[in-house]
Amino acid sequence: MQVNPLRGRGGVFSTLLILTTILLGFESEAQVSQWSQQALSTQSPPNILLLMAEDMGPRVGAFGDPVAVTPNIDALAERGTRYTAAFTASGVCAPSRAALLTGMHPISIGAQHMRTSSSPDGEYLSVPPHYVKAFPELLRAAGYYTFTDGKLDYQFSGALSGSGPSSIWNIEEGDAYWEGRSEKSQPFFGLINLMETHESGVFTQLFEAWPHSFMHFLMQGVRAFLFDIPIDGGTVQAEEVVVPPYYPDTKTVRSDLARHYKNIQFMDARVGEILTRLRADGLAESTIVIWTTDHGDGLPRGKRDLYDSGIKVPLVIYWPDRFRPGWLAAGEIDERLISFVDLAPTLMQLAGLQVPPHFQGKSFVENDPKFRDYVFASRDRIDDVDDRERAVRDQRYKYIRSWYPDRANGHPSDFRDNLEIMRELWEMLGRDELNPAQQIWFQPTGAERLYDLRTDPYELKNLASDPLHASTLERMRGAYAEWRRRVPDWSDEPEHEMMERMWPSRKKPRTEAPQFSYKGNQILMISPTVGASIVYRVGEGHWQVYREPVQVEEGDILRARAVRYGYAESEEVERILR
Repeated sequence: MQVNPLRGRGGVFSTLLILTTILLGFESEAQVSQWSQQALSTQSPPNILLLMAEDMGPRVGAFGDPVAVTPNIDALAERGTRYTAAFTASGVCAPSRAALLTGMHPISIGAQHMRTSSSPDGEYLSVPPHYVKAFPELLRAAGYYTFTDGKLDYQFSGALSGSGPSSIWNIEEGDAYWEGRSEKSQPFFGLINLMETHESGVFTQLFEAWPHSFMHFLMQGVRAFLFDIPIDGGTVQAEEVVVPPYYPDTKTVRSDLARHYKNIQFMDARVGEILTRLRADGLAESTIVIWTTDHGDGLPRGKRDLYDSGIKVPLVIYWPDRFRPGWLAAGEIDERLISFVDLAPTLMQLAGLQVPPHFQGKSFVENDPKFRDYVFASRDRIDDVDDRERAVRDQRYKYIRSWYPDRANGHPSDFRDNLEIMRELWEMLGRDELNPAQQIWFQPTGAERLYDLRTDPYELKNLASDPLHASTLERMRGAYAEWRRRVPDWSDEPEHEMMERMWPSRKKPRTEAPQFSYKGNQILMISPTVGASIVYRVGEGHWQVYREPVQVEEGDILRARAVRYGYAESEEVERILR
């Protein structure tokens, strides 16, 4: 078999580097991560569908909220498992999503600052350690069809589809979902983002008020076309909502809370539509359905913060009978501490695959009552405001350490300040109309905070200096220190130094193109870039993640790209086999 020279994208020929470094034989397979070489071990692995709402705490009927209208999620919970102590690894979306996809805390992969695209030192992308792969990519390499619907936002990607890495998803946008599979027997993993509850949905809507900023105007336009889902019954009224003590009980506060509940109701209706479609396609009993949110409420003192209002999320898993763990009954409540970094290993285990040892979370499928003693979370730069906080939580206490003790969590934020509730809080603060509990968020945090969540669920009374809680404070400090021994913190170096390490000279590196070797009618591929994945297709077939030598026939056209998280992808190279 004669191999033609490689051709780059757009017909540009490239023969120098790659042809002189071609590796003969099968040694090149060794560069492919062993975790990308796994194949599905079961004949009928489950489909897995992850539905993730934006910017929403446990405001769900099934989780005890007295006013939420969430019939579809409630029904899912009745047939599945409710996890009532689930926590994200960050209180804001992109770092939280990075943790979800990688099973790694964002502080350990350069994904901790919100966002990489808004750094005062210039835009960059996170470049995780070379062995880190998003779990959907590992599922895809093993034979799953993977899809999402337009939003990425993982810090090692941009926010929207097309910003890479292209090795993670078969399809990154649209609503074909599982219908995009060429073989209906192929198992799928899908992540559907439910934007109805995003923080921007609490902004005053189009024609209700003059926008406060250009961003507000853009969000008004986007939201005007979002709600095309019919909902049954009435919506939550302002007089029905429960106002937490860190907000003043005003018309504006109640109005924004009621608007948030209305958005939750729209989101729930969309969940119902998706589940109806799943049933209509005959997939309900072969699909594990997970519903959760990316962090807490998109409201002041929620999103971006390390209070429970920022990191505690509802989590529901519906298990078809043949996939339900034997120790779990339908409708059961699981009160164990669960972290977002635990989802990746859990879903890998459900798919029947080995869990990579570098994952910092662990699977919660088994009945282990001592599964976790603590969960951990982090907060770093938010837009142009430098910050660094770390949180440790057990079943009763929360410990927060701050590197900026003279700084308040309630600082100006261009996006959040479009909220009417936020604007009113600023006005009332300026007029000294907030009571002490409502002022706390606007005051310096201090170096350490300790809260007893059993007696102080809103985290308003700092016990760090209370001698009666000195032993608890020391225990939580020790838990933090032990966590840091296991989990590196890239915020130990300034962000600009981390950027320079990942993107030398502040330039986005490019992944080196795949190189080929062949033996008989099998093609092997590597990229000289350490940690790169390779995606390829033969002829007009689907793009696939490379994990083993590719069988080809004479006349086949093989196209391939190399993908390193946080880098520009390589040029697409082509081989025509004669």
